[in-house]
This record gives sequence, structure tokens and C-alpha cells, in this order.
Amino acid sequence: MQHRIVVLGAGYAGAIAAGRLAKRLRREDVAVTLVNAEPDFVERVRMHQLATGQDLRLRPFREMLGGTGVELKLAQVTGVDVERRSVAVTGANGAEELAYDTLVYALGSGWNAQGVPGTAEHAHEIAGRPGALRLRERLARLDAGQPVVVVGGGLTGLEFATELAEARPDLDVALAVRGGLGDWLSPKGRRHLRKVVDGLGITVHEHTAVTEVAADRVATADGTSLPAAVTVWTTGFAVHPISAATALEVTDAGQIVVDATMRSVSHPDVYAVGDAAMAAGPGDKPLRMSCASGTPMAWQAADAIAARLTGGKLPNVPLRYFNQCISLGRREGLIQYVTADDRAVRAALTGRSAAVYKELVCKGAAWAVANPTLGMPTRRRGVVRDAARTDAAVGTTV
Repeated sequence: MQHRIVVLGAGYAGAIAAGRLAKRLRREDVAVTLVNAEPDFVERVRMHQLATGQDLRLRPFREMLGGTGVELKLAQVTGVDVERRSVAVTGANGAEELAYDTLVYALGSGWNAQGVPGTAEHAHEIAGRPGALRLRERLARLDAGQPVVVVGGGLTGLEFATELAEARPDLDVALAVRGGLGDWLSPKGRRHLRKVVDGLGITVHEHTAVTEVAADRVATADGTSLPAAVTVWTTGFAVHPISAATALEVTDAGQIVVDATMRSVSHPDVYAVGDAAMAAGPGDKPLRMSCASGTPMAWQAADAIAARLTGGKLPNVPLRYFNQCISLGRREGLIQYVTADDRAVRAALTGRSAAVYKELVCKGAAWAVANPTLGMPTRRRGVVRDAARTDAAVGTTV
């Protein structure tokens, strides 16, 4: 009987985990099912490009995962029962349940309105393709001179604001940030960011907390009202709510608590990767929600599952950061080099070279989905039956 591995969510982390598992394990021993609501891979790191009018290459999973043995199931996940080891989904054939022996939870995250009044009703988001396409349509209808306010000065906010200002110099683009502009960057990084933002004509409101969003303006904590024909909310992400409704141990934010192999600390037949997981990096500092975290988490989880099922050696690769890659339009970029625990160092790459670097990173992230073992030849290993039964029953490391 095949060991059933079900992977929920086909973002960077989920798709890579599914493909890597399929290439590590023999098909006759393991059935790998990848559940996703959309048939195409969404390059989430490019949603700011999609929203500002650029057309992205379609990447059908049937092609990206072709020949791997991964079964793609197009369906919406509606529930997870970790006690019964089953997942409820709704697809073209209606509602059904999928049983699993090992579950990889990678449902990721969406936008976080953070309870600010009016945000859900009036603000736009680019956390996924539907939101980016809605924003794209709205921006296309804006006349010259109309104001757009981007709330949030993190990577998403910076990338969208600069992309929009470059693509639509006729608009009045403003950026509202809680702290200083790029205050987590090195001095060199902050100088370059300021230079690009000023050159694009973006108005920056620093140390500004937005307290309310209306159809035509945003209100700030100091009583200022900023005109906004369109408000774009980029202040962070919230994890998919399904995990919090399970018996899994989760954080207050709903992230599944995992060990160094991405295995749930409460349910050993469940692994979590990407934004859905609370994993510790260097110095026990939580990994941030990002593609830079999700990809190595997927490698770690897939290799750990394969090792436990085949009687192999568990992976012991430390998860760490090397840089933060920020596109600032199509012609400018910023690569901020960081410590292992994600703190900025003095070194930074800027300008056109940084833009090319970031583009290569984006292409490499998509390439990794179709090449989950990094293009290296992989020998599929057979499942040790006793190990598979033990792992599925009580989660003992083998």
C-alpha cells in the first residue's frame, strides 16, 4: 500500500516540497498529491509588476511538475482534521475528503488589514493574483494627477510604490510608513532608496500611522488626512485561518509551531512550510514570511520526510539569510546584504546591477519549483515499510 503524502498549497514552498518528495521517493511506494485552487503557479514576488500593468508568463503546473509523479488536485481546502488524518476540499466534483499518512501544510498567507477601520472596504492588496488584478483594473481607470497612497514601508510597499511611480509618472504616488524610510537598511541602502524614491517623485510620509481608510482618503494618527483615489495596503501578511481551527499547536498569529525539520511539535505526521509555519532560524529568531524562508523550509521538510520514510539520515542544514532583494522599478534595485539572522550589514549592491540581480532571483525562484532538487540527478529511494508504519502511527524518527 502506498504511503499517502498530501501537500496543501502550491506556492513556492508547497510546490517545491511536493516536487522534491516525488523525486526523492519511489512512485510505487508513495503517492504525492498537491492540492491547489489554481492550475497555474503564481509568482507572488511579482504581484507588484502584475498590478502596475505588466503581463506575466503563465506557468501551468501540468508543465512545471510534468513527469515528477505529483498528482495535482485543483480544489479549495475547506478544513483539516488532524485527528482523523483527512482534508476536506471542494473542487469541480464537489466536496470530498482526502486521507493522508503525511501532511505538508503550505497554505501560506494573505493580506492583513490589521483591524484598521475602512481597510477591508476601501483598500486594495497585492498579496495574491486576484487582488493584484483588481488593483490593475482600478489603476487603469485613474486619470493623470490622481493620488495613490501606499500604506506600509516594507519590501512589498517599496516595490509597489516604485514600480507604480515608474510605470505611471502621471499619478501622484505617496508612501506612508510607520518608521523612517528603509530604517532597517544599512546607511548605503537607505541613501540609495531615498535617491530612487525622490527621483521617481514619490512623496514619503515617515513616522505616519494610518488609522482609517475611506474611499477618497486615509486618516493618520496625528490628524492628517491624505487624499487617495486608491489606497494600497501592504503592512504585512496574515496566515490562512484553517490552521487555527485545527488541533495543531499554533502561535497567536495562527502559524503552526514546528521543529528544525519543519515537523509539527504536536502532530508528528504533519509538516508545515512557508508563511504557515513558525520556525526558528539563527539565534532562535523566527523566520520572516518570505520566499527566502519558504524555499529552504520546503527543502528541509521534504528531505526530512524522505529520510524518515526510507531510514536515511535526517537533514541538519541551518536555515539562514544572506540578503534582502528589493526591486525599485525595472531599472533600479537594492540588494541589502544581511547577517544569518537577517540584520543589515554595511555592504549593499545598488543600481542597475541590483535590478538585474533581483530579476535573476525571481527567475531562479520559479525555476526551483520545476527543479526542486536544484537540477541535480536524484536516486529515488524505497520506503522502509516498518519505518512508514511507525512514522504514520506515532511519528518516531527513523
